[in-house]
Amino acid sequence: MKYLITGYKGQLGYDIKRELLKRNVKESDILAIDKEEMDITNKEEVERVVNEFKPDIIFHCAAWTAVDKAESMEDVVFNINVTGTKNVVDASIAIGATMVYMSTDYVFDGTKVGLYTEEDEVNPMSVYGKTKFLGEEEVRRNPKHFISRISWVFGINGHNFVKTMLKLAETHNKLNVVDDQIGSPTYTVDLAKVLVDMVRTNNYGTYNVTNQGYCSWADFADYIFKSNNKDVIVNRVTTEEYLKLTGTKQAYRPRNSKFDESKLEENFELLPTWMDAIDRYNIELEEEKKLIKKM
Repeated sequence: MKYLITGYKGQLGYDIKRELLKRNVKESDILAIDKEEMDITNKEEVERVVNEFKPDIIFHCAAWTAVDKAESMEDVVFNINVTGTKNVVDASIAIGATMVYMSTDYVFDGTKVGLYTEEDEVNPMSVYGKTKFLGEEEVRRNPKHFISRISWVFGINGHNFVKTMLKLAETHNKLNVVDDQIGSPTYTVDLAKVLVDMVRTNNYGTYNVTNQGYCSWADFADYIFKSNNKDVIVNRVTTEEYLKLTGTKQAYRPRNSKFDESKLEENFELLPTWMDAIDRYNIELEEEKKLIKKM
């Protein structure tokens, strides 16, 4: 089996490669690339790379993910998240490769009472959410596809909420954090494992995939500080209060991003709890610090 990973410089692409290597996949059977090696918006370039390597599986992690910036750059974001995905899907169909696509809780408007299932009607309210859903639709043209809807992602290789909170803890003893958006953090180490499990089956389709348990951003921040012994008070505010206090404009964010994951449980395995994931991520961050000191 040969594996192509787009968006390798991001959090998830990095951990998918690590997971494949852990499972004794040969380095020569993995092509982990970023935009420098393959611009997904260039159809000819995508065709050339895919046809030369001929992967059995394509993990399509490349995407525009800056949610707020997306609002003022719709054409650019559409080009990456929709046209870019279409190019990869076309190439995957041409060689019979399986497509694995990362989607998001932003495909929903977050107004549902209760948990979102994979069958619920989408209603994206942001440029990011709309383009990621249109990307899903492109991926569905390949009958051999897995779409994983994920949220609140954190991993070692890139920027995320955990790193931001720990950085702010160095200079602040009190922080305003939103308490009316509820969802589930997703650790890329755990996500990579289930994605690699998926591609070894033909249980194709759309799956909600996050770590188990629900929290607000304020709960998330609180646990990050407590588990890292940081003495920071979390001042819980509404989204509206946060925007007023910071004077910022933001893209629409779903208030309810709680997923029903019974389909994942039925076909694969549920991920560990988000708190367990943070505990392991803290260890990974410490190990990274030690490595940097040695260099």
